[in-house]
Amino acid sequence: MNYSFSNRIAALQPSIIREILKASSGQNVIPFSAGNPAPETFPIEAIRTFTQTILEQDPVTALQYGITEGYGPLRDTLTNHLKTGYNTGSASDELFIVSGAQQGIELACKVFCNEGDTIICESPSFIGSLNSFRASGARLVGVPMESDGIDIGKLEHALRTEQNVKLIYLIPSFQNPTGVTTSLEKRKAIYDLAKTYGVMILEDNPYGELRFSGEDVPTIKSLDEEGLVIYVGSFSKILSAGLRVGFVLAPNEVVQKMVVAKQGEDVHTAMLPQILAYKFMAEYSYAEHISSIREVYRRKSSLMMDKLKENMGDSMTFTRPDGGLFLWCDLPAHIPMLDYAKTAAASGVAVVPGTAFLVDESEACNAIRLNFSTPSDEQIVKGIEILGQVLKQY
Repeated sequence: MNYSFSNRIAALQPSIIREILKASSGQNVIPFSAGNPAPETFPIEAIRTFTQTILEQDPVTALQYGITEGYGPLRDTLTNHLKTGYNTGSASDELFIVSGAQQGIELACKVFCNEGDTIICESPSFIGSLNSFRASGARLVGVPMESDGIDIGKLEHALRTEQNVKLIYLIPSFQNPTGVTTSLEKRKAIYDLAKTYGVMILEDNPYGELRFSGEDVPTIKSLDEEGLVIYVGSFSKILSAGLRVGFVLAPNEVVQKMVVAKQGEDVHTAMLPQILAYKFMAEYSYAEHISSIREVYRRKSSLMMDKLKENMGDSMTFTRPDGGLFLWCDLPAHIPMLDYAKTAAASGVAVVPGTAFLVDESEACNAIRLNFSTPSDEQIVKGIEILGQVLKQY
């Protein structure tokens, strides 16, 4: 059979990160390429207990169809949590549950973008979102990142000169892949530009509760008085990635369209994981759990940064994130990044080439992304030593 794939899919390539994860799944490979939560942060006993309780007390609700908008008690609890904890959400907003934050991002694109419309993204940015946008037929325009967030001057230029801009996609807190947090000044400037040019902001915040140093910065959604911001969050980094429970907070009119689009994809998010997420928030020591996760990542990130300094000296520069899961490391100019990444992999350490995260992968990039949440402390120490040895070969 000669298969004729759709124009939207034919040109897409597999996610580099997912392919690297396949290659780095062996026991002897140190997985700096991953982006998974630390296994030791999973509340396994609580999940086991809650699951048993749910299946004993209310099995039909857990195993039956639910409404597309999501499990009511979970939606109410999340709405209150965002409002009281982060001043995020207003009377004109509505929250609904999605099957992971990735679905919320995809639905926002589906609702607002026709084929050929433009989405402005940070560059570098999360490859999963970039591929979702590409699959929709949208045209991507990358704006460079600075140490405190997206370059505002170049963002304004893109908004002024690009045609049919429908979304500005941002990961303002502990960005994947750079680890950068957008300053409050820039968050306000981004919102003002979106208001001026009449463009929606898609605020992706999967790492927001993982701050392990510094002070919280208000969400862009908390500044939203015009109904311009679609806010996407997730339980993947604080409860379990495999349960696939995310949420979207957006203006009611926008949510209504996203819900209709979701009905055509999966009808509703699985009920058992939703009820688990609700019990996790309502009956577990939620604040204590978040605090424990932050401590794990504070320790692991400090260990990785200390070992980078010890083994690389001043040869490799890297971001110093206040939260999240990632470091962005710039190699010396004379070292070919892809060659370095391949040599590291052959030596037993998997890293992600920085080009994987670029809007235009043909652009020059001499950086790699490292993840500190997945590997053990011992793997972090050994892996950075190996990366240092590879660096010395050049």
